[in-house]
Amino acid sequence: MNIDTEHLHHWMNAIRVSNSPMRTLDAFWSGQIKSKEWLISNLLPFIQDNNTIEIHGGWVGTLASMLFQSTDKIKHITSIDIDPLCKHVAEEMNRIEYHQNRFSAVTSDMTKYQSNSDIIVNTSFEHITEEQYDAWKSKLPSGQLVVLQSNNYDIPEHIRTAQSLDDFVQQTGLSNILFKGQIELPLYTRFMIIASIANK
Repeated sequence: MNIDTEHLHHWMNAIRVSNSPMRTLDAFWSGQIKSKEWLISNLLPFIQDNNTIEIHGGWVGTLASMLFQSTDKIKHITSIDIDPLCKHVAEEMNRIEYHQNRFSAVTSDMTKYQSNSDIIVNTSFEHITEEQYDAWKSKLPSGQLVVLQSNNYDIPEHIRTAQSLDDFVQQTGLSNILFKGQIELPLYTRFMIIASIANK
Protein backbone atom coordinates (compact mmCIF):
# COMPACT_ATOMS: atom_id res chain seq x y z
CA MET A 1 0.00 0.00 0.00
CA ASN A 2 1.31 3.43 -0.95
CA ILE A 3 0.76 6.64 1.03
CA ASP A 4 1.20 9.58 -1.32
CA THR A 5 2.61 12.91 -0.20
CA GLU A 6 -0.61 14.84 -0.85
CA HIS A 7 -2.56 12.57 1.50
CA LEU A 8 0.31 12.67 4.00
CA HIS A 9 0.02 16.46 4.07
CA HIS A 10 -3.64 16.16 5.07
CA TRP A 11 -2.74 13.59 7.74
CA MET A 12 -0.33 16.07 9.32
CA ASN A 13 -2.82 18.91 9.04
CA ALA A 14 -5.49 16.73 10.71
CA ILE A 15 -3.20 16.45 13.72
CA ARG A 16 -2.76 20.24 13.75
CA VAL A 17 -6.51 20.98 13.67
CA SER A 18 -7.36 18.34 16.27
CA ASN A 19 -8.65 19.43 19.67
CA SER A 20 -6.20 16.90 21.13
CA PRO A 21 -3.18 16.45 18.84
CA MET A 22 -1.52 13.89 21.11
CA ARG A 23 -4.69 11.78 21.15
CA THR A 24 -4.91 11.99 17.36
CA LEU A 25 -1.29 10.86 17.13
CA ASP A 26 -2.39 7.64 18.88
CA ALA A 27 -4.03 6.69 15.58
CA PHE A 28 -0.55 6.37 14.09
CA TRP A 29 0.91 3.90 16.59
CA SER A 30 2.67 1.03 14.87
CA GLY A 31 0.01 -1.43 16.08
CA GLN A 32 -2.80 0.79 14.80
CA ILE A 33 -1.28 1.18 11.33
CA LYS A 34 -0.28 -2.49 11.00
CA SER A 35 -3.80 -3.55 12.05
CA LYS A 36 -5.31 -1.36 9.34
CA GLU A 37 -2.85 -2.55 6.68
CA TRP A 38 -3.72 -6.15 7.61
CA LEU A 39 -7.45 -5.40 7.43
CA ILE A 40 -7.11 -3.76 4.03
CA SER A 41 -5.01 -6.55 2.52
CA ASN A 42 -7.64 -9.12 3.49
CA LEU A 43 -10.64 -6.97 2.58
CA LEU A 44 -9.45 -5.93 -0.89
CA PRO A 45 -10.53 -9.21 -2.57
CA PHE A 46 -14.09 -8.57 -1.38
CA ILE A 47 -14.32 -4.95 -2.61
CA GLN A 48 -16.12 -4.54 -5.92
CA ASP A 49 -16.41 -1.56 -8.26
CA ASN A 50 -18.42 1.35 -6.82
CA ASN A 51 -18.82 -0.27 -3.40
CA THR A 52 -19.84 1.91 -0.48
CA ILE A 53 -18.26 1.34 2.93
CA GLU A 54 -19.16 2.37 6.46
CA ILE A 55 -16.56 2.36 9.22
CA HIS A 56 -18.23 2.16 12.62
CA GLY A 57 -15.99 3.55 15.32
CA GLY A 58 -14.10 5.33 12.54
CA TRP A 59 -12.26 7.60 15.00
CA VAL A 60 -10.19 10.21 13.11
CA GLY A 61 -10.55 8.64 9.67
CA THR A 62 -7.16 6.98 9.21
CA LEU A 63 -8.60 3.67 7.98
CA ALA A 64 -10.78 5.46 5.44
CA SER A 65 -7.80 7.34 4.04
CA MET A 66 -5.71 4.16 3.82
CA LEU A 67 -8.57 2.38 2.03
CA PHE A 68 -8.92 5.17 -0.52
CA GLN A 69 -5.19 4.98 -1.25
CA SER A 70 -5.31 1.19 -1.62
CA THR A 71 -7.99 0.89 -4.31
CA ASP A 72 -9.92 3.05 -6.76
CA LYS A 73 -12.99 0.82 -6.58
CA ILE A 74 -14.60 2.61 -3.61
CA LYS A 75 -17.45 4.96 -4.43
CA HIS A 76 -17.93 6.38 -0.92
CA ILE A 77 -16.83 5.85 2.68
CA THR A 78 -18.81 7.04 5.71
CA SER A 79 -16.88 7.22 8.97
CA ILE A 80 -19.14 7.01 12.04
CA ASP A 81 -17.99 7.83 15.56
CA ILE A 82 -19.81 8.76 18.75
CA ASP A 83 -17.15 11.36 19.68
CA PRO A 84 -18.14 14.75 18.17
CA LEU A 85 -14.48 15.86 18.19
CA CYS A 86 -13.62 13.26 15.55
CA LYS A 87 -15.70 14.65 12.69
CA HIS A 88 -13.61 17.66 11.66
CA VAL A 89 -10.37 15.70 12.09
CA ALA A 90 -11.64 12.85 9.90
CA GLU A 91 -12.78 15.33 7.25
CA GLU A 92 -9.31 16.86 7.17
CA MET A 93 -7.65 13.44 7.12
CA ASN A 94 -9.73 12.64 4.03
CA ARG A 95 -9.79 16.17 2.62
CA ILE A 96 -9.26 15.08 -1.01
CA GLU A 97 -12.11 12.57 -1.02
CA TYR A 98 -14.29 14.88 1.09
CA HIS A 99 -14.15 17.51 -1.68
CA GLN A 100 -14.88 14.79 -4.23
CA ASN A 101 -18.05 13.87 -2.27
CA ARG A 102 -16.58 10.40 -1.69
CA PHE A 103 -16.13 10.77 2.08
CA SER A 104 -18.32 11.88 4.94
CA ALA A 105 -17.91 11.81 8.71
CA VAL A 106 -20.95 11.38 10.94
CA THR A 107 -21.28 11.82 14.69
CA SER A 108 -23.55 9.01 15.83
CA ASP A 109 -23.92 6.04 18.15
CA MET A 110 -23.24 3.03 15.92
CA THR A 111 -25.93 1.01 17.71
CA LYS A 112 -28.55 3.53 16.52
CA TYR A 113 -27.19 4.25 13.05
CA GLN A 114 -29.19 2.93 10.11
CA SER A 115 -26.63 1.38 7.79
CA ASN A 116 -27.01 1.42 4.04
CA SER A 117 -23.67 0.37 2.55
CA ASP A 118 -22.17 -2.62 0.77
CA ILE A 119 -19.53 -3.23 3.45
CA ILE A 120 -19.66 -2.47 7.18
CA VAL A 121 -16.39 -2.31 9.10
CA ASN A 122 -16.39 -2.31 12.90
CA THR A 123 -12.94 -2.16 14.48
CA SER A 124 -14.31 -1.02 17.85
CA PHE A 125 -15.65 -4.37 19.08
CA GLU A 126 -13.63 -4.15 22.31
CA HIS A 127 -15.13 -0.72 23.06
CA ILE A 128 -18.78 -1.83 23.26
CA THR A 129 -20.70 -4.10 25.61
CA GLU A 130 -22.34 -7.35 24.58
CA GLU A 131 -25.73 -5.62 24.71
CA GLN A 132 -24.52 -2.79 22.48
CA TYR A 133 -23.04 -5.25 20.01
CA ASP A 134 -26.27 -7.26 19.87
CA ALA A 135 -28.23 -4.04 19.22
CA TRP A 136 -25.75 -3.09 16.46
CA LYS A 137 -25.87 -6.53 14.84
CA SER A 138 -29.68 -6.71 14.96
CA LYS A 139 -29.92 -3.70 12.60
CA LEU A 140 -27.81 -5.35 9.88
CA PRO A 141 -29.71 -6.99 7.00
CA SER A 142 -29.24 -10.59 5.88
CA GLY A 143 -26.33 -10.93 3.49
CA GLN A 144 -24.55 -7.83 4.80
CA LEU A 145 -20.75 -8.12 4.48
CA VAL A 146 -19.10 -7.15 7.77
CA VAL A 147 -15.54 -6.85 9.02
CA LEU A 148 -14.94 -7.08 12.76
CA GLN A 149 -11.73 -6.58 14.72
CA SER A 150 -10.97 -7.01 18.42
CA ASN A 151 -7.89 -7.69 20.55
CA ASN A 152 -6.64 -9.01 23.88
CA TYR A 153 -5.26 -5.66 25.08
CA ASP A 154 -6.39 -5.18 28.69
CA ILE A 155 -6.74 -1.44 29.31
CA PRO A 156 -9.60 0.48 31.04
CA GLU A 157 -11.23 1.73 27.82
CA HIS A 158 -11.54 -1.81 26.46
CA ILE A 159 -14.82 -3.14 27.80
CA ARG A 160 -14.81 -6.63 26.24
CA THR A 161 -11.61 -8.13 24.93
CA ALA A 162 -11.09 -11.62 23.52
CA GLN A 163 -8.54 -14.12 24.79
CA SER A 164 -8.14 -15.98 21.50
CA LEU A 165 -9.40 -16.00 17.93
CA ASP A 166 -11.90 -18.74 18.77
CA ASP A 167 -13.10 -16.67 21.75
CA PHE A 168 -13.60 -13.68 19.46
CA VAL A 169 -15.51 -15.72 16.88
CA GLN A 170 -17.79 -17.01 19.63
CA GLN A 171 -18.37 -13.47 20.94
CA THR A 172 -19.50 -12.26 17.51
CA GLY A 173 -22.14 -14.97 17.19
CA LEU A 174 -21.57 -15.04 13.43
CA SER A 175 -21.55 -18.28 11.48
CA ASN A 176 -21.08 -17.43 7.80
CA ILE A 177 -17.38 -16.55 8.17
CA LEU A 178 -15.41 -15.86 4.99
CA PHE A 179 -12.09 -15.06 6.68
CA LYS A 180 -10.70 -15.31 10.20
CA GLY A 181 -7.21 -14.65 11.46
CA GLN A 182 -4.94 -12.94 13.94
CA ILE A 183 -1.83 -10.80 13.84
CA GLU A 184 0.76 -10.51 16.60
CA LEU A 185 1.62 -6.92 17.48
CA PRO A 186 4.09 -5.59 20.08
CA LEU A 187 1.48 -4.95 22.80
CA TYR A 188 -1.37 -7.27 21.87
CA THR A 189 -2.87 -9.74 19.42
CA ARG A 190 -5.41 -8.38 16.94
CA PHE A 191 -8.23 -10.68 15.83
CA MET A 192 -10.35 -10.24 12.71
CA ILE A 193 -13.19 -11.89 10.87
CA ILE A 194 -14.91 -11.07 7.59
CA ALA A 195 -18.41 -12.53 7.47
CA SER A 196 -21.79 -12.34 5.79
CA ILE A 197 -24.81 -11.87 8.05
CA ALA A 198 -26.84 -15.09 7.91
CA ASN A 199 -30.50 -15.10 6.91
CA LYS A 200 -32.70 -13.94 9.77
